[in-house]
Amino acid sequence: MIESRRINRRTVLKGLGTAVALPMLDVMRPLAAAASEASATAAPVRAAFIYVPNGMQMSAWTPATEGGDFVLPYILEPLAKVREKFCVLSGLAHDKARANGDGGGDHARSAATFLTACQAYKTDGADIHVGRSVDQIAAAEIGAATRFASIEVGCDKGAQSGNCDTGYSCAYSSNLSWRTESMPLAKEVDPRLIFDRLFGNDAAPELAEVRVRRDRDRRSILDFVLGDAQRLSKQLGRNDRRKLDEYLGSIRDVETRIGRYETLAAEDRPELARPSGIPEDYAEHLRIIGDLLVLAFQGDLTRVGTFMFANAGSNRAYPQIDVPEGHHSLSHHGGDEEKQRKISEINRFHATQLAYLLERLDSVAEGDGTLLDNSMIVYGSGIGDGNRHNHDDLPVLLAGRGGGTIASGRHIRYADQTPMANLYVALLERMGVAAETLGDSTGRLDGLQG
Repeated sequence: MIESRRINRRTVLKGLGTAVALPMLDVMRPLAAAASEASATAAPVRAAFIYVPNGMQMSAWTPATEGGDFVLPYILEPLAKVREKFCVLSGLAHDKARANGDGGGDHARSAATFLTACQAYKTDGADIHVGRSVDQIAAAEIGAATRFASIEVGCDKGAQSGNCDTGYSCAYSSNLSWRTESMPLAKEVDPRLIFDRLFGNDAAPELAEVRVRRDRDRRSILDFVLGDAQRLSKQLGRNDRRKLDEYLGSIRDVETRIGRYETLAAEDRPELARPSGIPEDYAEHLRIIGDLLVLAFQGDLTRVGTFMFANAGSNRAYPQIDVPEGHHSLSHHGGDEEKQRKISEINRFHATQLAYLLERLDSVAEGDGTLLDNSMIVYGSGIGDGNRHNHDDLPVLLAGRGGGTIASGRHIRYADQTPMANLYVALLERMGVAAETLGDSTGRLDGLQG
């Protein structure tokens, strides 16, 4: 095997109805090349935007001190293993999530504005209107470099019409991504459908055939690319073979977990011909979709993603952490200490799932760092305190180092009412997307580079 033989970054393992992209391998990087070529084969910068509903118990979220010596508050304690890989950003605001004369509907506005920084037109009809979201601005510019311009995932199904919050369409509460001012991109919540989209080829009849054969023979999608994988492995050095084995192993693990829940669903509901692969366990649902997002970034299938942990105003109960009451109901705590404690537990539960995702990203070696080092993961809510329904001093966490352009491991406090859109302008710049303004931005958020 000659390690200097290069492999194109777009190489895929192909089989019947299957196309498995490859992770970044050493043989995809030039041994000696012009600066322009080296830049073209360097690890790309990815961005994902994660939304949680109903605000946060801010006293248990906000670090007491600024800078790099802050102590993790209660909600963020589960993130201890990746403490040096994220920043807590305080002081950011979404003015367009405020009523601004439109009355109630803070939850719907919090989601609609989260990535657009625009005021949602108050309607529960077909004339929805808000603005383009940051993920779709990025996808329009860099999406041609990957198989999918972006992916939109979540755990709650959502209606695209009807009244979900005080006169606001359900489309506002259920979507983060807006391709145009009036066209939201619905998220996918079924892990099997996400998996098939990522690793099936574009020939619909073949993909259907593979599904039938997999279901009948209980075969893995990787069985259809085994020959291609074995041929490629012979061309790789030890380090690249390890990377490839780990990547394919991760794909098989996710597929096995999805299949397990499909089997359980079939046993519980035998009348369904093809049950969904949606786990009943919420934590597992969050984690398996997080794993799919990691695989999509690792295989460079996309560089842009959105992930709604739950829809705006979600009233999901959390009996698994001894919180049987609904989340939204608890968020209107009225100062009750026990309700606030339970809100903190819900917030910590979500942070625990975030920690799982970030640790998975950080476990994937890529270039001189990790997949997390080459990513920018925005996590937060469009509401500050759920009881006040305020949209300033939002709970925002930025994980990853943006390919070395972000000095992580800090708590940064910005001036009160700093537009959150300024953060998005700064992130777009790091992805090579020129955007002087976005929504109500007033410039680029400085201080991320240290």
